Amino acid sequence: MIALDLFEYPAKLMAWFYSFTHNYIIAISMIALVVMLVTAPLVLKSTKGMLEMQKLQPEMKRLQNQHRGDRQKLNEEMMKLYQEHKVNPLASCLPLLLQMPVFIIMFRVLHGLTNKVTCVAGNTLEACNGASGIRLVGGEKVFNPKYLDHGSKLYTDVLGKKEMLSFGLDLASRPYQVISESFGKGIIYALLVVALGVLYFVQQRMIASRAAVSPSVSPAQQKLMQYLPVVFAVFLVFYLTALVVYYMAQAVFRIGLNYYITHRFYKGDESLGRQAQRAGDSAREMAKKDGSGGGMFANAKRELANAKGEAKKGAPAAPVASKRVTAPKNKPTPTTGKASGRPAPTGKASRIDGRPSKKK
Repeated sequence: MIALDLFEYPAKLMAWFYSFTHNYIIAISMIALVVMLVTAPLVLKSTKGMLEMQKLQPEMKRLQNQHRGDRQKLNEEMMKLYQEHKVNPLASCLPLLLQMPVFIIMFRVLHGLTNKVTCVAGNTLEACNGASGIRLVGGEKVFNPKYLDHGSKLYTDVLGKKEMLSFGLDLASRPYQVISESFGKGIIYALLVVALGVLYFVQQRMIASRAAVSPSVSPAQQKLMQYLPVVFAVFLVFYLTALVVYYMAQAVFRIGLNYYITHRFYKGDESLGRQAQRAGDSAREMAKKDGSGGGMFANAKRELANAKGEAKKGAPAAPVASKRVTAPKNKPTPTTGKASGRPAPTGKASRIDGRPSKKK
């Protein structure tokens, strides 16, 4: 029941926006605006926490060098450092964790809005009855919305329809389906996905331009984080056009939020963002001096090599191979005076059996 409420409340809010806009795209965009307004304080708090963490990087680097061989002591000192400066290292993760539940909720709400049923003869579903009360026959598929109040304007306008048209776009269709049916008609849907990718790229460029490269993240990883949302936009070609519209509106609003963050945290040399950048530069210089620079994978590789080195030091010494040489079989072993206990004959030839040979 609780899971059902998670979908019903956003659907009711969307129906309320539609009741005075009478436009699907505007109603969906208003939902995106509400989501951004709810999550904006968390984004601002996480951004501030991330910058405060970056200010502490030189001190964190000093602790890592001081307690390099004692991980437990290092963790204790790190926790003391966080408590002293009132910094929560997990604060920046909360907005990222919220993205997946929001995606699932909007995915279910929009799919519930365009839920289809197949109408056959004698079907008593309300969706299969036209405005004149004539039942649809022949296996036609029409919308039977879920999660909506049956008395809402949005429910009555979607019920029994085959398309969800707004500004000439069918929000119930998927871009790849329209493109496969008609390239001329589908090019508008393709441009919609391209526009979403451009918005994501602009958004990530704004973030990259104001944030210094972290000592724990390599430039290659920064590039990956920059282009990953663009790849996500390409995958939306397989989802409902309504979902593409929702993310386009959300991207526009987030660009505005990033503009506000830049002016709030990065304006002026003494701003929190500039102080964090200088601290990051100092931490990188410290990492270069002690030879611990590099990205996350380089650090992991170094730690693995150090662990292997410590394991080798603690391992018992390998047994030394014997240098004793065994005489070949079927060949006599030469004897010496010391071995036989008597002096070897000199000046006289000896036979193999040890007896003196006869002179000729």
